[in-house]
Amino acid sequence: MPQLELLPGTPEFRIKLPKDGGEARGHLLAEFGGNGTYKFLLREGSVVAAEAWPGLGDHARRNRADLRASGALTDAAPDPDHPHAPRPWVTTRDIECNSSSAAAALVYGYDASGPESWRTAQGHPLADYLSTGWRTPRKAWLVRGSNVSGHNLVRQLWLKEGLVSLAASHLPPLEETDPTKSTLRRFVEEAYEGAASYNQKRGLVDELHAFLTQMRVGDTIATIADGSLHIGRITGDAVQSSSPGGLSNLRRSVEWLPQSHAYEELPEEVQQKLSVQHDVVDLTGVLEALDELGTQQANTTTAPGEAPAEERPTPRELSLPHISDTFAADLLVHDRAWLEEMRELLADERQLVLYGPPGTGKTYLAMKLAEYFGGGPEQVKIVQFHPSYAYEDFFEGFRPVEDPETREVAFRLTAGPLRELADLASREGNRHIPHFLIIDEINRANLAKVFGELYFLLEYRTKSVRLTYSGDDFALPPNLFVIGTMNTADRSIALVDAAMRRRFAFVELSPRAEPTAGLLSRWLRREGRDPEPARLLDALNARIDDPDFAIGPSYLMKPGAYRDGGLERAWRTKILPLLEEHHYGEGIDVVARYGLDALREQLP
Repeated sequence: MPQLELLPGTPEFRIKLPKDGGEARGHLLAEFGGNGTYKFLLREGSVVAAEAWPGLGDHARRNRADLRASGALTDAAPDPDHPHAPRPWVTTRDIECNSSSAAAALVYGYDASGPESWRTAQGHPLADYLSTGWRTPRKAWLVRGSNVSGHNLVRQLWLKEGLVSLAASHLPPLEETDPTKSTLRRFVEEAYEGAASYNQKRGLVDELHAFLTQMRVGDTIATIADGSLHIGRITGDAVQSSSPGGLSNLRRSVEWLPQSHAYEELPEEVQQKLSVQHDVVDLTGVLEALDELGTQQANTTTAPGEAPAEERPTPRELSLPHISDTFAADLLVHDRAWLEEMRELLADERQLVLYGPPGTGKTYLAMKLAEYFGGGPEQVKIVQFHPSYAYEDFFEGFRPVEDPETREVAFRLTAGPLRELADLASREGNRHIPHFLIIDEINRANLAKVFGELYFLLEYRTKSVRLTYSGDDFALPPNLFVIGTMNTADRSIALVDAAMRRRFAFVELSPRAEPTAGLLSRWLRREGRDPEPARLLDALNARIDDPDFAIGPSYLMKPGAYRDGGLERAWRTKILPLLEEHHYGEGIDVVARYGLDALREQLP
C-alpha cells in the first residue's frame, strides 16, 4: 500500500466502543474524498463492532462485508473473563475510508457523524480540526469594547475609524486566513500559559474563532457604549495590526450607522441577548429586530431627493388578546372586567398564581386563560409540582437515556418541560405568540431548589444567566408566561416566602367572594337545575371558620352530583372527608355540623 499523507497539524483520533468493547484509532488524510471532505485512515489493530444495525446504509454495509471477506476484518481474540461473549472484529491492516463519517459507520456498525464521533485523547472532537463549513448567509454579532483594560474603544477608536477589534495581545502572527478551532486552541494554550485560567482560555478560543472564522463581510455588528447600542455592517476581513498593549490588534472594518439606540428602549429580546457576558456574542437569533432598528434609522436619515429605503414588513408584536363577552360568558365570570384584570396582570408581571381552597376551579381557569391568550392548547404545557420535584425534572439534567441504535444506556443532558417550552417559544416565527407554562400545586415543591438560577430570571426578564449543567447562556423568552395554582388548604399564603411574592402576582379564588361565590348559582341557572345546591354550599361555608378550608363549587358542578342520590353521595365522599381532616382531633361531629340534613334545617 503506498504511503498516505496525513493531514498536517492533526493528531490521532479515537472512538471507544460501548461497554469497554475496545477502541478504534485513526488519522485525517490530506487527500479529499468523493464528498469533498478529508479522507480518513483507520489504523491496523482498531476494534470494530461485529453487528451491523438496521440504520446502517447499504454502501457501508457492503463495505464491511467486502473487508470481512478480504480478511481486513477478523474476529478479535476471545475475552478470557467472558469466553462465550460475542467477539468484535479487529482490523488487520490500515483501511482508507472516504471520510471520517464513513470510518465511524465502519466502526460502530451504524451511520454516525465522523466529526463528532472521533475524538482526541483530550476529548476534543474532530470537527475542531476542520475548516468552517456552511453557515447561514448572514449573521449578527455583538462585540464588546466599552471596557477593555479600562479603555472605551467604542468611543475612542471604533466609531471614529470605522472598525471593530478584539484584544489578543499574546497571540502570535497567524498565517492562516481561516484557522480551525484546534489551531487557535494550540496557540492560546501556548501563548497564554500562566496568563489566563483554563476557563478564560476556553472562552478566548471561542471568541477568536467567532471573530476570525465565523464572521463574514456583510454580517451585522453591534456594540454597546455609554448605555446605547450602535449597529453597523462588517465590510472587511480580519487582520492583525499592532496596537498599544495589544488592546485592538485583531480588526475588521465596519460601516457604522450614525444613530445609536438607548438600551432601555431596545426590544426585550435584544436586551436579553445583550446581557450575555462574553466579549463576542452571536446575535443571529435577534437579527430581524436589529434589522428593524437599522431600517428605522435609515428611514429617518434619507437625504433630500433620495428615494426612501425599501419598507420592511412590520414585525408582529407580542400581545394578549382582550377578553370577549363570549369567553367571559363561557367561564360564567360575574364581570368581564375581572378577566381583563387577569390579562393586565399577565401582561405586566408575566407570572401569576391563582390561590384558594380546594374546588375553586384554579387549574380549570388557568388552562382556559392560557389557551385563550395563547391561541390554543399547542402553546400550553402543564406540570404538577410535588415535594420530590427538582431542577433536573423541571429544567434540565442528566438522565439515563437508551440509545435507539445500540440499546446502550448512558446519562445524557435532557431538557425538562420549562426548557422545552422556552425553546419552542423562542423559535423563529413563534416570538409573537404567547406560550404558557401552568404549574399545578406550585406551593408543594421547594421553589428555590426547583428553579435554581432561573428564579432570578422570573424577576429580571431582560437578563440571562449561565446554566448549571449545559453552561449555555439562557434567558426566559418574553412570550413565555407562567400561571401557578396554589391550594391554601395545603399551605397558607401567609407562609409563602418573600422571593415568591416578589416574582408572582397573586389572585385569590375564594368561595366567599366573586367570581367564585356566585359561580355555582350561575352554572345551575345555565343548566336549568334546582338552585338548592348553591344555597347549601353557601350555608356550609358560612359555618366553616377558616377561609382557607372553605369548599369550592367544583365538587357540585359535575353531572354525577345530579343523578339519583348524587348530591348526597358527593357530599359524603368528597366534602365531608375534607372537613373531617380539618377538624381532626377536635372532637367535632362533622356530620351533625356540616351534613346535608343540618344545613337544610338552616335554609329558609
